Amino acid sequence: AAVEEDVHLVGLSVLSGSHMNLVPEVLDGLRAAGLGDVPVVVGGIIPPADADRLAALGVAAVFTPKDYGLTEIMRGMVNIVRTANGLAGA
Repeated sequence: AAVEEDVHLVGLSVLSGSHMNLVPEVLDGLRAAGLGDVPVVVGGIIPPADADRLAALGVAAVFTPKDYGLTEIMRGMVNIVRTANGLAGA
């Protein structure tokens, strides 16, 4: 769907605890489809150590239940897209 829709960002909500299995698969799939430059954000109940590992794999942001300010979350995602497209500070 990301390829067909020409997305600017992929968001994953993983509440099953399988984020360390699912997210790398999605990242690999995006890279295989030529979309390795599309930022990925993840939300769910994700321990800090796992969030660090996801960031090391290339995830642009991790949102957990402590992140509940919708305006701040949306602003963060817009900034991620802007940065990914060379528009930060523009």
